[in-house]
Amino acid sequence: MESIDLQLIHALQIDGRAPLRRIASVLGISDQMAARRYARLRETAGLRVVGRLNPRPVGQTVWALRLQCVPSASLGLAQALAEREDTRWVQLASGGTEIICHLAVHSDSDRDALLMERLPSSRRVTSITAHRMLRLFKGGPTTWDGPTSALSREQMDALASSYPPPHAQAAPVELTDLDRVLLAALNRDGRAPHAALAVEARCHESTVRRRIAHLRATGALFFVLDMDERLLGNPAGTVIWMSVQPSQLATTGAALAGHPEVAYAAATTGRTNLLANVLCSDDESLYAYLSDRIGALLGIDTVETAPIIRTLKRDGSVARNHGLGVGERR
Repeated sequence: MESIDLQLIHALQIDGRAPLRRIASVLGISDQMAARRYARLRETAGLRVVGRLNPRPVGQTVWALRLQCVPSASLGLAQALAEREDTRWVQLASGGTEIICHLAVHSDSDRDALLMERLPSSRRVTSITAHRMLRLFKGGPTTWDGPTSALSREQMDALASSYPPPHAQAAPVELTDLDRVLLAALNRDGRAPHAALAVEARCHESTVRRRIAHLRATGALFFVLDMDERLLGNPAGTVIWMSVQPSQLATTGAALAGHPEVAYAAATTGRTNLLANVLCSDDESLYAYLSDRIGALLGIDTVETAPIIRTLKRDGSVARNHGLGVGERR
């Protein structure tokens, strides 16, 4: 991938709604070139900006689900999970015998409808493990650090958003009907113009601007970049489940957040209490990461790995194939 594409990707990671004219000015290119490169990345890499709710301020809880399945049925079940509005990061792992996904719900009844009724009734599912997310160490806009060397510190500062990161402490937020309309539209296209959002919401454009700014300022809304990470260096994804001594959990989680290989890290409930998603270029790199980086951390009693063979859904809509084969790895 060319340097200018990496710079554009990095800029959108910093602020997914930054105008292309502003990004072009910071990168020192023309508005037309920025628009062409952005359109090409959308076409070839599936690049898109997604507006996401920060779960805690809006009363959501997030669960990491592990489903052991009959191999012949795992793909169909994963596709069905990917079509649900309350799921993200639906992935096939462990040779296709396991499905891993995140479930964001507003109430216990929403959770139970899936975990205690629909999934257990399927003979295709042989076991279910649910881990409630307790503390996010890395995730959302602080995802994989692969392209973050593309911009200088001055360029990063020029594009930096004034809004708080999703891991900052935020007061509860009561969503309005207008907010829900805007959030649904921004989940489809996080860069949708204010004018188009105003038409969909049937309100004035200034009202849309104020509501989006309010949601971002309160920490309830943030934007992530969704794309095929293999174009950033062919990284293969592996989910790591760790059992960490409670006294070392915060220290170990913070250490993982500083590793460039880690795209996501969170403390969870369950038999294992620390979850990480890592991106390594090949098996030898993964071995070195596990033995040298993970092995050097204190307080880890057990480690379980699950290689990702296909990603059916990322942060937003169902993942599409962009000409790189069937394996949507992360």
